Amino acid sequence: MATILSDTKPVATRGAVILPWEKSAHDQDVRAAEARLEEAVGLAASIGLVIVLQATLLLRTRRSATLLGKGQVDSLKIAVQAEKIDVLVVDARLSPAQQRNLETEFGCKVIDRTGLILDIFGARAATKEGTLQVELAHLEYQRSRLVRLWTHLERQRGGFGFLGGPGETQIEADRRMIGDRIVRLKKDLEQVRRTRGLHRQARKRVPFPVVALVGYTNAGKSTLFNALTGAAVYAKDQLFATLDPTMRAITLPSGRRVILSDTVGFISDLPTELIAAFRATLEEVAEADIILHVRDIAHPDSAAQKKDVFHVLEGMARDNMIEPDWSGRMIEVLNKIDLLGGPEELAQLGDAIGISAITGDGLPELMALIDQQMTATMEEVRYRVPLSDGAASAWLYQHGEVLNRKDDESGVDITVRIKAEDRARFEMLFKQVEPLLA
Repeated sequence: MATILSDTKPVATRGAVILPWEKSAHDQDVRAAEARLEEAVGLAASIGLVIVLQATLLLRTRRSATLLGKGQVDSLKIAVQAEKIDVLVVDARLSPAQQRNLETEFGCKVIDRTGLILDIFGARAATKEGTLQVELAHLEYQRSRLVRLWTHLERQRGGFGFLGGPGETQIEADRRMIGDRIVRLKKDLEQVRRTRGLHRQARKRVPFPVVALVGYTNAGKSTLFNALTGAAVYAKDQLFATLDPTMRAITLPSGRRVILSDTVGFISDLPTELIAAFRATLEEVAEADIILHVRDIAHPDSAAQKKDVFHVLEGMARDNMIEPDWSGRMIEVLNKIDLLGGPEELAQLGDAIGISAITGDGLPELMALIDQQMTATMEEVRYRVPLSDGAASAWLYQHGEVLNRKDDESGVDITVRIKAEDRARFEMLFKQVEPLLA
């Protein structure tokens, strides 16, 4: 049954979300459907729709023309018109014909799951590879739906001896244009892939270590980010709200400064053609010294969500998008412990750190753990740098955390906290600069 929700923004674009569901009526399947619909509503809201209608529709048979059964289409049409829906989101894959037929039936724009996610990616992708991948996915999706855009011209075909007609000619022209652009994009992407490792090595680093938050949509990453930094960054429970990473400096208990980065959220059943685009948006994780995997431990599919996250990161490592040692840099953070039932469920957390980003429980322990792991990967070194060697000083400021500096007439004493591999690189590049005893 459809649920009519109150509309708090009457001037905004009014949206509806329906979930065609082919599972049984067992309790487990019902709960899974509720979670999936909740996710879809969040996705739709993240592109600015005000969701005034949502429904789960049980599919007994997939109809080739509309996906839904005739009775379902008729009932939904009444609700869509009554609620003056502008955009209907169908949380499933629609063929071009199904999408066109539903738009004709309902008199509003219809987008499927792939189109919805493409809208989100297109609005927020940031890196060069991410932008190219999103455009490529969008064009391939659009090419399959050109017939939907030109159906009004099909009526112009007549019995004058042509094989086609103006509509068909325009479709072919558009297909050629899109095809040419796809070829260029694939060439650009291949160039990006060939130089990916070099670009990552040459990319200018921030002057502090980086801690990246990764995890599933609505696992609480942005809420944790706010709790640790005090910044109001997308705190309105918006899926994919931080596809463009947001970074803030925080101070650990030892006084060490690090950069905390809030990144994109993962999503269930990501359409195959969007996986490459999604992975490209996560490349900022390659720069992280520590990865915080934030999990919603109260979610019924928490274990499956963890597998999804690991599967994507493992694929990125195989393709040289992130370093192969990513799992050794990860801390698992089990969020929303305030929603667990009791001591028995808390006991199941094991050695992982449990927190509540809302109540603040476990946050001091998390900060201490980050500090401890960061210390294990850093070294504190003192160098004597000649005044004439400004490049060496600049390198230390760029790649390490300068703790102390003393200048005199002949040179500079610099005490720096630096990663072991960066120290080795520095001493290889600047052989004339020797470390001093602390």
